[in-house]
Amino acid sequence: MEPLFFHVDLDAFYASVEQVDRPELKGKPVIIGALPGRRGVVSACSYEARVFGIHSAMPISFAYRRCTNAVFLVPRMKRYQQVSRAIMKILSEFSPAVTQISIDEATIDMTGTRRLFGRPEAAAGAIKRRVAEGFGLTVSIGIAPNRYLAKLASEADKPDGLCRVEAGEEELFLDRLALDDLWGIGRKTLDRLEEMNITTVAGLRAYPERALKSMIGSAAGAYLYRVCRGIDPGIYAHEHKSRSISSEITFETDTRDAETVRLALLDLSHQVMFRLFDEGYRSKTVQAKIRFSDFTTSTARKTLHHYVASAEELHETAAELLHARWTGGESVRLVGVGLSSLEAESEPYQPSLFETEHDRKRRVEKTVLEL
Repeated sequence: MEPLFFHVDLDAFYASVEQVDRPELKGKPVIIGALPGRRGVVSACSYEARVFGIHSAMPISFAYRRCTNAVFLVPRMKRYQQVSRAIMKILSEFSPAVTQISIDEATIDMTGTRRLFGRPEAAAGAIKRRVAEGFGLTVSIGIAPNRYLAKLASEADKPDGLCRVEAGEEELFLDRLALDDLWGIGRKTLDRLEEMNITTVAGLRAYPERALKSMIGSAAGAYLYRVCRGIDPGIYAHEHKSRSISSEITFETDTRDAETVRLALLDLSHQVMFRLFDEGYRSKTVQAKIRFSDFTTSTARKTLHHYVASAEELHETAAELLHARWTGGESVRLVGVGLSSLEAESEPYQPSLFETEHDRKRRVEKTVLEL
């Protein structure tokens, strides 16, 4: 039985939810993040805003200078989580093997489901109709024999796209893409490939793995050797046996700017803590992830003596973990924050006899999120 995967990507999710809830925003550039004059980064933006070169993780001050007439909104995470949960529930009706990557992305293992839902394109079309009719949102779906190709296919015809890469046609699909369309390749790597006169996917494929490793490094060489052939490099790790909640962001441009990384970590920390509270869990174990421009990836974790109380505490701990692995000298392409070894809040535990500062912080944070 041939493997079959869908990659489902909600188009401009935060901004699209705002445009559905507030129809007067349709057709306008909408930027979700901090308000102008405040410190923060762009969490998401509408396609109308992207025309101005605005993208996620960009400092709000930069975004405002590029589009002063945009509508700036603070995130309504509870609303986005509500919609996301409902859509993930729809996806689970098509397969029990749904891996949620972030609030607006998921992969679905659709292997062996043809008798239930028909051809893959028909099943994907059914998902798109359910989301459009139920929520007024569009999704782009990529279909392929592995998760990596499905991810690329979901990007091939956005927004509201549907693209299938059939087994045996992986290289034909890849050769229609530009090198910078290959997910995970950053500007620094592209510049290095251009120096070597490698300007196409087919040209990249002509090099053996050993040669690529010697020219651009072991990790990057191994990665490029696989992706230009349509082999999944393992971009999405499977869930840990002890359930975890995490979120990560790939910068549009590799960065050495410590403030950009700090603000991205802060935004991710708020996303993760909201999901933790919203789904009714608690955790003591903080995870942090960083990927450099040469594709070297480092992860770290730390288990506290108490349950993580707030997004602020999660951010501080994650920043501490990353600081031990990044001094600012290397360009960063991705950062991630997570909590693992989750426990249901309904499970009994032995609290302190007296309320601690952490207990107070946790209670305040939950109240603020509810408000």
